[in-house]
Amino acid sequence: MEFARALLRWQRTHGRSDLPWQGTRDPYRVWLSEIMLQQTRVATVLSYYPRFLDRFPDVETLAAAPIESVLQSWAGLGYYARARLAHACAKTVAAEYGGAFPRPAAELARLPGIGRSTAAAIAAFCFDERAAILDANVRRVLARRYAIDGDPAQRAVADALWAVAESLLPGRRDMPRYTQAIMDLGAGICTARKPRCDLCPVQDGCRAYRMGRVEDFPARRKAAPRPVRSAHFLVALRGPHVLVEQRAADGIWGGLLSLPEHPEVRALRRHARSLGAAAPPTPLAPRRHAFTHFTLAFTPHLVRLDPEPRRAPADGALRWLALGEIEGAALPAPVLALLRAVRDDAADAGSGLAGTR
Repeated sequence: MEFARALLRWQRTHGRSDLPWQGTRDPYRVWLSEIMLQQTRVATVLSYYPRFLDRFPDVETLAAAPIESVLQSWAGLGYYARARLAHACAKTVAAEYGGAFPRPAAELARLPGIGRSTAAAIAAFCFDERAAILDANVRRVLARRYAIDGDPAQRAVADALWAVAESLLPGRRDMPRYTQAIMDLGAGICTARKPRCDLCPVQDGCRAYRMGRVEDFPARRKAAPRPVRSAHFLVALRGPHVLVEQRAADGIWGGLLSLPEHPEVRALRRHARSLGAAAPPTPLAPRRHAFTHFTLAFTPHLVRLDPEPRRAPADGALRWLALGEIEGAALPAPVLALLRAVRDDAADAGSGLAGTR
């Protein structure tokens, strides 16, 4: 238990205590922070978390909201499957549990989008349950302390890490602080690169430190070359509006608004002609956006159409969006950045598009 006691002492003085989701026993708020923090930096989540709570202050409000509103509030956080799963989870909690998150952790882990570690974090922070977490930071701390070699994604290595994590837990009363402490240790001291071992409160028992091999643990998976996928985006302007389409629920940017995408220029030009374009669209500077498993290399093509008539497109997934409303629309970050540039260029040219509705 010395490991837990050392962490608890350290956390009282050096741990984080000013994050907006700390100091609450509300499972909804803790759950929301844990979901947002998956694969996303704390600094990014800090700007989204309060805005999301303002719009969806409790699980019932989130469950009752249309998915389009949820995706709109999530736009820019990335990994949009999290938003769809969060919406599904809220619906399940509202419908099957009367709006109260269940306990224990094993029951929480059955909800959509909540895995074993997230469930344990909610249970520890809100219900004082002795449940071990094993996020990326904690995996790194434990792999170094016990010199557990191998890829944590492998079953045998993961099982060893879970067993260690569970063996170190303190009593129920200390579970919220201990869970925060081990998170803080991995985030601020036992970092992936250039760990600050001189400040570590549990340095004495760290096997990797004694061996002088701290950065060798955990074993790093050899990254496969990231493939590149090419696409062409149509930026069709009709007066102060741009043509957007709602993407299918599955796939990248599922359910979000985006620009009409085509695999080749010829198809994009046919689409532009069907909208009444008198001349072929003009290619703009190519752009790239990295996803987890591939890089999207896309070329925007700009075309200006006659301002009228602005009829609704025949395809129900397509619609006209005012350039003045793009900041509040459910647009993925790279598409929003592109449309901001288009809007600003139009304003600089004196076309009067910026800020219009």
